[in-house]
Amino acid sequence: MPAWTTPDPVALHAATQPERLACVDLASGRRWTYHALDDAIQRAVAVLESGYGIEPGQRIATVARNSADLLILQQAAMRLGAIFVPVNRRLAAPEQQAILADCDPALVLHDAAFDTAPPKDCMTVEVADFAAAVAAQALATRRPLPAADQPSVILYTSGTSGRPKGVIITEANAFATAVNFGVLGRVGNSSVFLCDAPMFHVIGLITSLRPPLLQGGTVLISPGFEAGLTNRRLADPELGVTHYFCVPQMAKMLRDGVGFDPANWTTLTAIFTGGAPNPAADIRWWLEQGVRMVDGFGMTEAGTVLGMPLEAGQIARKAGSAGLPGPSVCLRIVDDDGNDVAPGEAGEIWLSGPNITPGYWNRPDETAQAFTSDGWFRTGDIARRDAEGFVTLIDRRKDMFISGGENVYPAEVELVLLDHPDIAEAAVIGIADERWGEVGRAFVVLKADRVLDPAALAAHCAARIARYKVPKEFLLTDALPRTASGKIQKHILRSRQ
Repeated sequence: MPAWTTPDPVALHAATQPERLACVDLASGRRWTYHALDDAIQRAVAVLESGYGIEPGQRIATVARNSADLLILQQAAMRLGAIFVPVNRRLAAPEQQAILADCDPALVLHDAAFDTAPPKDCMTVEVADFAAAVAAQALATRRPLPAADQPSVILYTSGTSGRPKGVIITEANAFATAVNFGVLGRVGNSSVFLCDAPMFHVIGLITSLRPPLLQGGTVLISPGFEAGLTNRRLADPELGVTHYFCVPQMAKMLRDGVGFDPANWTTLTAIFTGGAPNPAADIRWWLEQGVRMVDGFGMTEAGTVLGMPLEAGQIARKAGSAGLPGPSVCLRIVDDDGNDVAPGEAGEIWLSGPNITPGYWNRPDETAQAFTSDGWFRTGDIARRDAEGFVTLIDRRKDMFISGGENVYPAEVELVLLDHPDIAEAAVIGIADERWGEVGRAFVVLKADRVLDPAALAAHCAARIARYKVPKEFLLTDALPRTASGKIQKHILRSRQ
């Protein structure tokens, strides 16, 4: 059976609705119809091939802020059969260098002072120079697209464990995520997505771009997140934003930001959240403001996995849940022996489907460990599924600790702490204890003008969760270490004595 060819929605819509607005670069004001975007991508193919000598299978890395130029570059790499590798620009030079050494790119595009030594024989080009070359270049001759099961993108994980690894994403994977989120999020031809999540992360590069482009909608690309600016954009009827994806920390910053007035978000379908726990109380607060906050669950390795329905009543009734699986997602919740657990019982999420990564770049052993012998992907995430099929995430398996013989999931404790009026942020880890084996240590960030009261926090927890889950220690910190996607870096907290 012949391999499935890479889908190319931009080219399709360039033929079927050429004058429809496809993309806006908000920083520069540049705009592309589908016809213009398709042409720009085809000119970029010529720049990569004849100007930079890029061949199929080679890696093209970027260290840059969001821009439409990165979208054009990625789509051109896809058509050429090269592999796009966006690197977190916030990393220190040694961290970036380790990633570049691992993926060994032939080309690095950057938009600022580039202090990282590129690998040998690697060309470096500024994004602005690439954009100018594309504008001046003639169209490349169209050729058959590569197979959809070949590596197209490598996204390096944020490093919550301290050691990023490259997740391979094929065009078949990206297409499945576009379908999964598109169905769950009711994405259509009139959808307008605001993308200010970093495009070196799956939310920015895949979830915020692929669903609207698949349907012939519009993407608005911002260089980055600024709460006040995002508040204005969500209220701007000329932009007409219908879909906005962020992590819960960004949503909180919107609430505290200048110009927050959700009554003016008249075109917005919903705010979609993922990447970190979203307390039920916060979700209900947003509903009270007239904004549907739709939580979900996804992974770099799997794209969109779960999503809540868009009905406000369902969101309120199931607040705290990550929702139901997307249409191409096969999901199991299993015990330590790989047996499916009963509804209401905790177990690890296993996945299969066209959205699942084929593995990790240059990591055959870790790839093998991530999959069962019959092909299920082990997520490492612990969850429960209720009788109606709604899945609630509990914690990462590796973050669980055992206190007095009982399993403790820190995320469950963190949500309880976040429900306390004095707490702005919280993170819990397990530490050694002579009597119980392990106990909880909570790191808390207080709201302004609040004072740490460990006894009051312990009492607050004890009234809501079992005694063995209550942290033994409460430590005050100014901020929690987080990745660019908002995930707490617990390996850093564990290193603190």
